[in-house]
Amino acid sequence: MPLGLLRKKKAKVKAKETAQLVEDKQPGAGGGSPPDQVPRRRLVFHTQLAHGSATGRVEDFSSIRELYAKIAGVFEISPSEILYCTLNTPKVDMERLVGVQIGLEDFIFAHVKGIKKEVNVCKSEDALGITITDNGIGYAFIKNIKDGSLIDSIKTICVGDHIESINGQNIVGWRHYDVAKKLKELKREELFTLKLIEPKKAFEIEPRSKAGKSSVGKAGTGRGTLRLRSKGPATVEEVPSETETKAVKKIDDLLELYMGIRDTDLATTMFEAGKDKVNPDEFALALDERLGDFAFPDEFVFDVWGAIGDAKQGRL
Repeated sequence: MPLGLLRKKKAKVKAKETAQLVEDKQPGAGGGSPPDQVPRRRLVFHTQLAHGSATGRVEDFSSIRELYAKIAGVFEISPSEILYCTLNTPKVDMERLVGVQIGLEDFIFAHVKGIKKEVNVCKSEDALGITITDNGIGYAFIKNIKDGSLIDSIKTICVGDHIESINGQNIVGWRHYDVAKKLKELKREELFTLKLIEPKKAFEIEPRSKAGKSSVGKAGTGRGTLRLRSKGPATVEEVPSETETKAVKKIDDLLELYMGIRDTDLATTMFEAGKDKVNPDEFALALDERLGDFAFPDEFVFDVWGAIGDAKQGRL
């Protein structure tokens, strides 16, 4: 269903504080909508800067890039200042990152650039112990640090830090898998330098408005989600099923194991490629059509197929 269109039978759905459905009346007799036309509606979301701000409202966006531009306009900052957004919490919570889906009742917190850091690291082990993700429009950052790992011992490096450069090479604009590959290719015992930017933080991290308080802790409570797209209009869809949720989580775990990245959007695409396939060969062909540039190893593809099958059979 195109963004902004809802069925007439949903016209009485009560607008929530954290995502209002506002009727945009069309010109016609008596100032109302033509009798044979469904009233146009727009989805409105509340937003704050994560380190503290007044509450703003954003609407009419179809992609992450457009969302960042809208938020930047509300708070009169440059879109390039926004590192990433979280849903329903102002904390640096990597499980609440905004991806391609936003619940209709979700409250959006924007995390902006804060302190810059430069850290020298000796790669004394083959694995650094970090997982990389990105915001989809050019900023890669650290999503997870493994306990007891090399990076875990360097307390100036934190979850949520944006990786700006590696050994003086600016990597803004790189996808997370390219950054992960670059770090893996560093030789053991090599000394390398990371330039990082941590998100700006407040002294106290709590919602700063009544609307914010009512939304925190309610991730996924909306009956639908807004699905953002890199091309074409966003659409309002049903909340993902339990089967899809479990399968995507398992595929995301496999991405971290094989590639050192976590990417819910990529995992969702892989699930959609395989959910209707009847054997691993069909799945491999579908995956190659959609994501052939990744050149996934055969064992990874087989494990992903197994995860999809386990989810569909209720074994996850």
